[in-house]
Amino acid sequence: MALVNAKEMLTKAKAGHYAVGQFNINNLEWTKAILLTAEELKSPVILGVSEGAGKYMCGYKTVVGMVTAMIEELGITVPVALHLDHGSYEGAKKCIEAGFSSIMFDGSHYPIEENIEKTKELVGICNELGLSIEAEVGSIGGEEDGVIGMGECADPEECKMIADLGVTMLAAGIGNIHGVYPENWPGLSFETLEKIQEKTGEMPLVLHGGTGIPDDMIKKAIALGVSKINVNTECQLVFAEATRKYIEAGKDKQGKGFDPRKLLAPGTEAIKAKVKEKMEIFGSVGKA
Repeated sequence: MALVNAKEMLTKAKAGHYAVGQFNINNLEWTKAILLTAEELKSPVILGVSEGAGKYMCGYKTVVGMVTAMIEELGITVPVALHLDHGSYEGAKKCIEAGFSSIMFDGSHYPIEENIEKTKELVGICNELGLSIEAEVGSIGGEEDGVIGMGECADPEECKMIADLGVTMLAAGIGNIHGVYPENWPGLSFETLEKIQEKTGEMPLVLHGGTGIPDDMIKKAIALGVSKINVNTECQLVFAEATRKYIEAGKDKQGKGFDPRKLLAPGTEAIKAKVKEKMEIFGSVGKA
């Protein structure tokens, strides 16, 4: 099964009132855990790669090579998209060259005119090559590869302007935040989401910062047109916790417990469990 773009899976999700999870990958263990869980649950899946993670994994060509080989070696049959997360203009072009099947261009920090201009050019390239493209309006709170946002809500009119360029999916800020949510977080602005949905129609909407949003809010967002939900921090937290417990229990000092294949196994299993939990909440199980 080759990589696919995300258009078909997200169109189906929008029509079926469920969401496809984008789970960010950081290394081989992450990728393997997510792919095996998607296959087990017969769920379509999007593998997200931030520019920082791409650099950490030796570059985008390395990521493409690892993912495509793993799909073949593991016998993965569900649809898998490889997607650049919060890409810069330059990063998006590099991922297109490297063989990603989907990209995100995050022009939310530019004036809307520049965001439109750059997005429009990348839409043309992606259409020519059969790739899917995500754009963003209104910054997502927190920090992602040096881009810092306060969680401003997007302007529905600006969302329509970007959607009309022919992007595959649209990330619109509705009070969501990257990383761990603060205790005083006011929650998602469903009023903004409803207005954006009215303006963008059939366009699949994307919810970034999926970690820590209560399940009832997730389900309401899906009902209001969100078809793709991004998860990263939550997998990192459970991986760290499982690894810490293994070491604190002294298992790394028993036999060959220090072998990375054993040391990283509890964290990998924790990622699988978290991805399964999220896919069930999102409603994508059995939709491949």
